[in-house]
Amino acid sequence: MRYTVFGATGGTGQELVRQALDSGHEVTAVVRDPARLPVRHARLDVITADVTDAESLTPTVAGRDAVLSGLGAPGNKAAGIASRGTRAILRAMEAAGVRRYVGVSAAPVEPGSEGESVFYRAVLLPLVRRAFRDVYADLAVMEDAIRASTVDWTIVRPPRLTDKPATGTYRRTIGGNVTRGHLVPRADLAAAMLAMVDDRATVGQGVGVAS
Repeated sequence: MRYTVFGATGGTGQELVRQALDSGHEVTAVVRDPARLPVRHARLDVITADVTDAESLTPTVAGRDAVLSGLGAPGNKAAGIASRGTRAILRAMEAAGVRRYVGVSAAPVEPGSEGESVFYRAVLLPLVRRAFRDVYADLAVMEDAIRASTVDWTIVRPPRLTDKPATGTYRRTIGGNVTRGHLVPRADLAAAMLAMVDDRATVGQGVGVAS
């Protein structure tokens, strides 16, 4: 298959690129700074582009089987890029006639699971939401844009991400967050996203992924 990966220089994006290539796929990585992507491969095409410019993004998605996005802000100061970039990506996909989109949001954007402890729901989750309020507000706007689009979308909502090696034993919940799932390695998140590309049960759904 042919994939385009946005946010390819981030932790999750790099895992998406590597794992897709390892599985024999062709990958187009859209980046701002090619030097920040330490992956080289004969089936990898690295393109420098403004992720908020739909017109410039259209050639990067044309003819692809799916678009995968790890686009996001590392903190409140950079909040806004997820919604602005995703809107442009979706417009580019619609212009190019590309249907499948799988993108990362975050678990705190979804209402908390009833299976969580009272301490988590009443104390920890509100603290996290307050600390990263601008990031989550932007992701909520991004999710609205995705749901309003015409593409076959899946919104993936992980909890806190780690750089630990892949375990291959992640859990997922379609339509909600994973109960008592508060961590997930980026490598497992990327594997879950790639597995969702051909999984029709995840189309038009928010999917929680956690260890």
